[in-house]
Amino acid sequence: MSSSALFLGLMFLLTPLLLLSSSSQALDFHVGGKDGWVLKPSDYYNHWAQRNRFQVNDTLNFKYNKKRDSVLVVKKEDYDSCNIDNPKQKMDDGDSSFKLGDSGLYFFITGNVDHCKQGQKLIVLVMAVRHHNPPSTVVVPPSQAPESGLWPPLIHSSGLDAPAPSPSKASCVGVSVGFGVVVWIGLMFGGFVY
Repeated sequence: MSSSALFLGLMFLLTPLLLLSSSSQALDFHVGGKDGWVLKPSDYYNHWAQRNRFQVNDTLNFKYNKKRDSVLVVKKEDYDSCNIDNPKQKMDDGDSSFKLGDSGLYFFITGNVDHCKQGQKLIVLVMAVRHHNPPSTVVVPPSQAPESGLWPPLIHSSGLDAPAPSPSKASCVGVSVGFGVVVWIGLMFGGFVY
């Protein structure tokens, strides 16, 4: 077997491992970017959230003036009404991190009611881990496309109340089977190149 065939075979073997390791790594997201958690960021929080894909174990980092602000994790109803009296969690140290432990919707508001009513709040959708089949291509008919022209569609505050349960360890079976098929194809293809 030539060195180029060996190289090509190794690439087929290592590429899935690199993709697998990079896709399962948790990410840190800085809410509000350089502006941080403020009343009027340069990019509205929910627009920012729609452009990102959040997964289980990712972390949201909130930076703010701890003398004037805080971050509250709340239920949907409290998000809608800017109710600061019953948070699930309160963060007020000026440099707060929140780990996204489950898939589903998370609702964040500022501890300042007036700022909340002016839009300092955030909805984060954490992607669910697929348990069975690999993802398939989804075709959205033009009649069902969002009117705003933004894709993915805007997240509205209706929907789930609490995050979905974490995936089971059985979800790794599909990954190992898929990896085995890729290894087999790599070995077969690498053996035929001279």
